[in-house]
Amino acid sequence: MLKYANMSNQSLYWDSAYEIVLELMDKYPNADIEALSLKELNRWIVNLPNFADDPVLVNDGILKDILREWYEETST
Repeated sequence: MLKYANMSNQSLYWDSAYEIVLELMDKYPNADIEALSLKELNRWIVNLPNFADDPVLVNDGILKDILREWYEETST
């Protein structure tokens, strides 16, 4: 059973930071997020099965927000 699975299987968009983080936590449970580059994070996100947004719409600010959310979620 998946610990953080997106139970609704809803499509993921860039503004769905928390839902993206839950999917990333499930797919990459041992990721070293402090060493993760924004380029690699971007690749991981667009390769998520439920990701439905346009990859060219992302910017560093969005990726940093997702990374911060992921860090906060794993630090609690």
